[in-house]
Amino acid sequence: MKKSKFFKWSDVIIFFIALILLSIVIVYYNAVLGVIAFIITVYLVFYESKLMQYKSNEFERYIENIDKQFDEITRRAIFSMPFPLVILNGDCKIKWYNTKFKEVVGTEETYINIEIENIFSEIKKDSIYSGVRYIEVKFNEKFYKFYINIFEKDSDNSDILLYAVDYTGEYKLNKELIDTSLVAVNINIDNYDEIYENTEDNVRPMVFAEVDRVINNFVQQYKGYSVKFEQEDYFVIISHENLEQIMENKFNILDQVRELEEGNKIPITLSIGVGTNQENILETFKVAKACTNIALGRGGDQTVVKIGDHYEYYGGKRQSTYKSSAVKARVIANGLVKILEQGGNIFIMGHKNPDMDSIGSCLGIMEAANIVGKNSYIVLDRVTPAIENIYNSVLKNYPDENIEEKFISPNKAIGLCEAESVVVVLDHHRRSHSECEELLDLSKNIVLIDHHRRGSEYIENAILTYLEPHASSTSELVTEVIFYMSEKVKIPKVIAEALLAGITVDTKNFILQTGVRTFEAASILKRQGADSVEVKQLFRDDEKTVKLKGDVVANSEIYKNRIAIGVLNEKIEESILIAAQAADEMLNMNGIEASFVLTLNGDKIHISGRSLGQISVQLILEKLGGGGHLTSAGTQLEESMDGAINQLKNAITDYLEEDENESNSNR
Repeated sequence: MKKSKFFKWSDVIIFFIALILLSIVIVYYNAVLGVIAFIITVYLVFYESKLMQYKSNEFERYIENIDKQFDEITRRAIFSMPFPLVILNGDCKIKWYNTKFKEVVGTEETYINIEIENIFSEIKKDSIYSGVRYIEVKFNEKFYKFYINIFEKDSDNSDILLYAVDYTGEYKLNKELIDTSLVAVNINIDNYDEIYENTEDNVRPMVFAEVDRVINNFVQQYKGYSVKFEQEDYFVIISHENLEQIMENKFNILDQVRELEEGNKIPITLSIGVGTNQENILETFKVAKACTNIALGRGGDQTVVKIGDHYEYYGGKRQSTYKSSAVKARVIANGLVKILEQGGNIFIMGHKNPDMDSIGSCLGIMEAANIVGKNSYIVLDRVTPAIENIYNSVLKNYPDENIEEKFISPNKAIGLCEAESVVVVLDHHRRSHSECEELLDLSKNIVLIDHHRRGSEYIENAILTYLEPHASSTSELVTEVIFYMSEKVKIPKVIAEALLAGITVDTKNFILQTGVRTFEAASILKRQGADSVEVKQLFRDDEKTVKLKGDVVANSEIYKNRIAIGVLNEKIEESILIAAQAADEMLNMNGIEASFVLTLNGDKIHISGRSLGQISVQLILEKLGGGGHLTSAGTQLEESMDGAINQLKNAITDYLEEDENESNSNR
């Protein structure tokens, strides 16, 4: 009775209670009739209970019979299924499989108690329990989707049913559609002006004719069509299938053009953008053009391919082409003056954990605002050890006694910023790296000045962008802009020293990433009163910092014979600064071409990378979600120290293998 969900006493209990009450009433008036009524009521209760018990038992027998029939139907259905089935235990070892599964595997041996991963490498235990609906597998030139069903017996035991659907036809059709789809390629001679100016008149036509020949031969090799629509721009259409071949060859046209020697005094470099899988060829070409701009923003001499929502990069392992012309700086200066004059309050911000270049360029733009008579603020969350010396020097030596009021917190900046305000972003171009991201949404007047190679994350809504990877530092770019804003410019000595300090730290004392314009900027700052001795004093460290740097260098590991890896386990405020300085120090060791120092930064691991130019620390750390410059880059990982070291070593190994394979393919 208790087992039945369909026949219960509650269904008729009211009726029986009514009969009993009626019997009691009859007894009151007539004892004989009342006793008879009571006997009849008891009989009815007994009879109904027996009837309900019988029906309940009959129903349970019916359900059990249906269950047995269903089990038999299920077993027969499973054995006769037209697609492969396999049952695994909780450890992903095979317990049972059907005939179709055996036909797919194509062997007579048994697979009982064998891990499924030993047969299909794509089906891993972690993947099965990750919550995905199915796993795609390629086996014997066929493609399958293995759908996952997990049945938990109890908290410690479970069975896993996998059934495979052959989608080889669908896969091949989809691949054919992709292979035959059109891809737009934009090829740009990124140092055209420099080549033109530095090549003698009598050989100049031959140089550019040879570039045309190499590009046209390259396009014809991959069955494409090209059009030259400007002196330095080419538009190319090829199939996606041929693009894959070009990607396998690492876009070796970059090397072919760079190696041309037809009387040109400097190497010719290309920036290539590739757009794929857009709604139409016009949209595809727009994506290709945008990718070319990214390649130029990363320093040129490389290719950027957009596939889906991510970018792939080729080349970019050499120093960016140095631009001797300052025409762009003049144009930017004129544009900046107009924006500053027409906008409201000016908010200047560098990147989080600011360094000398970041704060130096911020102080420089503050002077630019003073030149046009506008009120400005420097957004600074905290004074880090890296900028403490220059910050204190500015507070002490700046002519305006109210200089401290120029430095405001991000929260205060958010309260003051309006749509008409001007936000100047310096020494970075990633939104997430900004001192105050919210300002980028509050203002419609965003100015971006940076010298780092452009990464995938980028501040897109800037109305004026000055991104020059060839420059030594953002302080160099800001110095040029300031002195093109007006014929007669005079800036305070302490500001000149801050800008010179920014250039000094990013060039490693004028050793790396320097050009004629770097020294011209430095000479301008010297004429403004910058004292090299006082600049040197800004980089002095206390005794503890010097000892910690020494410990990092002394305990560093030499990886792959030419890369030094150090660890700073001290969790202190100056850890990032010490890591960067220790990475610089390790480059002084014989045979070391690049260095990395890992340190604790809150609950993350910060990595500072430095190189002498032969190895791109930017490309290595981009594999770990970071970025920066060819010779200076950084990233942060949510990982243990040992895990971060392993990830770094894997990224280094991948980079060196890619570099070696690319070198071999070009021989």
